[in-house]
Amino acid sequence: MESTKASARMWVLLSLTVLPVLAACSGPQSALQPAGVDAELIAQLFWWMSAAAILIWMLVIGFAVYATYINLGSHDSRAARWLIIGGGAIFPPVVLGALLVFGLPLLPSLSAPAENGLQIAVSGERWWWRVQYPTSSGGTVELANEVRLPVGERVGFSLTSPDVIHSFWIPSLGGKVDMIPGRTTRLTLEPTEVGVYRGACAEFCGTSHALMNFQVVVMEPEAFTAWLEQQAAPAQPPQSTIARQGQEAFLANGCSACHTIRGTPASCSRLPRSALWAE
Repeated sequence: MESTKASARMWVLLSLTVLPVLAACSGPQSALQPAGVDAELIAQLFWWMSAAAILIWMLVIGFAVYATYINLGSHDSRAARWLIIGGGAIFPPVVLGALLVFGLPLLPSLSAPAENGLQIAVSGERWWWRVQYPTSSGGTVELANEVRLPVGERVGFSLTSPDVIHSFWIPSLGGKVDMIPGRTTRLTLEPTEVGVYRGACAEFCGTSHALMNFQVVVMEPEAFTAWLEQQAAPAQPPQSTIARQGQEAFLANGCSACHTIRGTPASCSRLPRSALWAE
């Protein structure tokens, strides 16, 4: 009876431990729910590594149960010696070597450049993300804390930081890359599903590190092109009385110290630009 109760308590404890872990395997910031080619490769490697870890764990626990509960007598020294040599010196390197052979070929594809594709410059700053898109006219479109990508296209990121080390990471789309002051690092992503995802800084960068989250919007290519053209265009003149009053208040109260509206006197070189008066 006692053993039955102990077994029931063990299963309840195991369920309480596993269920929250499984619940965290989905969502807009889950590396285990991939929505990109690179994230799929990383998730595949994770599951293989998890399977190998579970296999090793089961063997170790199985031997421990056998030695402490099933066969309590003395063990043959020759068999024990081979078990130690095989299980402790041969089996782990074989498993780890197999995982290494499986994982290494993934690296070139994860870092393959996006030839003739969209190139985005991202600067991690204290404490926000400056995102710059090139336009067909030779200019740039600048956003803050938002990245928009066309689905099905390989996109290259040029990552820099003017102050401290950040780490650019969109778990659902690919791996993370550090942004080191004085250096330019590269990342390539290829989204496979339209949707809204969440990115983050994976490196503690200071007192406002918690603010370093950003939104990633994956769009159809036609919608992305239209959006980029709209962002590159000057702001439309206000059409209504309340809109004109808003423009006057914006220009008269120093809002341009932090915001730029293309096509107007509002110009700030330090913070993000916008082509629209309102989202």
